[in-house]
Amino acid sequence: MAHGSRPSLWRELYARLRHALEGGMRQRLTRAGFFFSLITAFVGAAAFMTANNLLFLLLSALISAMLISGFISRLSLAGLELDFLPPEHVTARRSTPARLRMMNEKSWVPSFSLSIRGVPQSVQVSDLYIPYLPAASAVEASVDVTFAHRGLHSENSFRLVSRFPFGFTERRIDLTLHRDVVVYPSLEPHPEAERRLAGFDAGLEAFVRARGTDFYRIRPYQVGESARHVDWKATAHTSELQVREFAAEREPLVEIIFDPHVPPGASAIFEYAVECCAFLCWQIANRPARLRLRCGSFDRTLPAEGDIYTMLRFLALVEPRFLTPAQAKSFQQSYAPGSPLESDSLRLILTASPKLALEAGWHRDHVLDLHALDAERATRP
Repeated sequence: MAHGSRPSLWRELYARLRHALEGGMRQRLTRAGFFFSLITAFVGAAAFMTANNLLFLLLSALISAMLISGFISRLSLAGLELDFLPPEHVTARRSTPARLRMMNEKSWVPSFSLSIRGVPQSVQVSDLYIPYLPAASAVEASVDVTFAHRGLHSENSFRLVSRFPFGFTERRIDLTLHRDVVVYPSLEPHPEAERRLAGFDAGLEAFVRARGTDFYRIRPYQVGESARHVDWKATAHTSELQVREFAAEREPLVEIIFDPHVPPGASAIFEYAVECCAFLCWQIANRPARLRLRCGSFDRTLPAEGDIYTMLRFLALVEPRFLTPAQAKSFQQSYAPGSPLESDSLRLILTASPKLALEAGWHRDHVLDLHALDAERATRP
């Protein structure tokens, strides 16, 4: 047993030694380095075959250049710190300007020819090139960052690359910054969501046409008010200026209910539905209407209880629920349309169980089937 574990022990020791020597750096031989190595090998072979002292001198110069290149490159990349300053609001798959701050903590050695890139599995960053960074100094620059998916990104990885000084090798360091970034769902338009939005627009237009000006009360005139609302009969009766006040006209209400229950293995459907919900919320928030979003314990109405980013943050972190049909039915019955917030509100429920929604009392036109969204997603390029 001990004999069988010996090779793995040696491999572990070798890995630790290699990591200590590399200092977290990785390197790749460039085309210039490949040809330089061939020339060095050719000169070395010729020197040993001919015993020519001049060739031995040339070989030692070539080897020295390669060693000096590696030493200076490691020294240039050592002692660097990177800080990522994300914007306040970030949306998935949309390029957003952010700030990167590079600090050289070496007290007397500057760094040269530094490139900062994003790691594909983490965050995409527009390439940033820093030709010269003095010792004990810092530089801050703006870059465009793109996150592939929504959610809480706690570890954002960046790659520091340099070919300084001779370009024989490309040394890379992967830096992971532990900074929480909440990425909102993508706000790209989706065909079904756009059709539902057109229906909301038609309902909002009809509501605006039907609005009236209901009389509320007569009260004393206040300085600065328009004279067209003065009630002269009441003014003559009280010998003081009186004005007619009308009930405040409330904006129409749009209610969106998001059902997070999906069948097991339907995570892709859920993500697409979250994006459609985020798109609808974003568009309605920019229209003359109030918006209410309900999902489980989350229940917010705009603008009275926050702004649109409150909803987008919730949609960025919401997770699917894989529950039994009975539990999903109980959830939908709690949102039965029999008791809306307002009788004239426009309503829509996004659910993967449309039959249960219809049984709970929902009208077919107010139900958005997530499976239909999945079929739409499959046809998109």
